[in-house]
Amino acid sequence: MNNPEFWHNKWAANQIGFHLEDVNPLLIEFWEKTNPSYDKSVFVPLCGKSEDLIWLATKHEQVQGVELSQIAVRAFFSEHLYTPTVTQISGQHELYQFDELSIYTGDYFTAPIQPVDIIYDRASLVALPEEMRVQYVARLKQLLKPSGTILLVTLDYEQSEMAGPPFSVPLSEIERLFVGYKITLLNQDIADDKHPKITKKGLSRFSEEVYLIESIA
Repeated sequence: MNNPEFWHNKWAANQIGFHLEDVNPLLIEFWEKTNPSYDKSVFVPLCGKSEDLIWLATKHEQVQGVELSQIAVRAFFSEHLYTPTVTQISGQHELYQFDELSIYTGDYFTAPIQPVDIIYDRASLVALPEEMRVQYVARLKQLLKPSGTILLVTLDYEQSEMAGPPFSVPLSEIERLFVGYKITLLNQDIADDKHPKITKKGLSRFSEEVYLIESIA
């Protein structure tokens, strides 16, 4: 990624405000929109130690993730008392496997992910600066099977009012990044005046949005 040390340092210092302690309610609410079935494979990019992985593994026979930080991946398995099989791959990556879960440590752009039916992106696209997002999405498209779907959670705010990450990725940019795909806004949660991003950061607006992105090939 453009600055791996930034994320390594975040995990090393346990500065992981982006990590949710529970399964993301948006995942539970909107996963059905991806038309899931147990035999459909799933990929979670920049997965951290997300509880979402556990939830997805109860519903799919193959869930792959990739995460830059080895600290995050080891914490994920130890916190759930799982003992994964660990395989060294080409010096750059390690593969941690346990039942339905396969998590690669290392660079998202070079990890040997197998193409999947569904991609779930909660905090990945918004973690990247604008100049990296085109490259990130190009790789995402490579990993999506021709009839695949993406459940994408993004943020929309006035970028000049706050430095990311997380960055603002509004609908206009999503439409540019996913030209030729069907894009459906499933949910828009607009912050009120009491939201911390409004009261503490002084943002004029802030919303969390959920999109279904479908290949129309």
